Amino acid sequence: MIKLAISGSMGRMGQKIYDLASKDSRFKVTTLLEHKANPSVGKKIAGIEITSDISKLEGSAVLIDFTLPDGTIEKLDACIKNKVAMVIGTTGFTKEQSNKIEEASNEIPIVFASNMSIGVNVMFKATELVSKKLKDIQSIKVYEEHHCHKKDAPSGTAKTIANIAEENSNKKVVFEPEPLREGEIIGNHEITFDSEFDIFKMYHHAKDRNMFALGSLEAAAFLNHKHAGLFNMQQVLGLDSIKIN
Repeated sequence: MIKLAISGSMGRMGQKIYDLASKDSRFKVTTLLEHKANPSVGKKIAGIEITSDISKLEGSAVLIDFTLPDGTIEKLDACIKNKVAMVIGTTGFTKEQSNKIEEASNEIPIVFASNMSIGVNVMFKATELVSKKLKDIQSIKVYEEHHCHKKDAPSGTAKTIANIAEENSNKKVVFEPEPLREGEIIGNHEITFDSEFDIFKMYHHAKDRNMFALGSLEAAAFLNHKHAGLFNMQQVLGLDSIKIN
């Protein structure tokens, strides 16, 4: 049984992860972390105290983190010290912060992914395929929509889609129209390839946050007993083994 810690445990994603993990026989939730200012700190859920003390990570096998960049970086040293693997679903990191995560992966195993959704990761692979195979691409546009609370724009997922398209088509991707932040939209992503002969579109609509939580648990199970290294969801799901020439 994998001893699991959840950071941001009282947030929307944290609660989803806890609910699913508590019903999954592969996991035992051992640590629930929250920011010290959260009113839930000190309370208990199923006998587990919600805490801001990152030293409580000791004894956990994997930490799943969906918080904010500064909070994630703060936990890196604690995870290294306690040999705790990390699943990082947080987005909006600076280049320097991303480098710190990469350096930490020399000490512990880390899954670092802009989107844990299985469907979105299939979209990533399909983007690679279309970018390589569609002839005479004239332009590529990426558009995304999220809830009004999301701070980074374009989203990490949109940037990943754009990077894959650029790497495999040698075309510059444009984020157009501007990303939308409105209401409680979980996440919508669209990529449009415009060629001399046709227009090709792919669209992913997130219906429920459980898709991210399920993906993060698959990532946590993947990391169990792994040695140090930096992994992504393509590797977790085995999509990296599908070669496109």
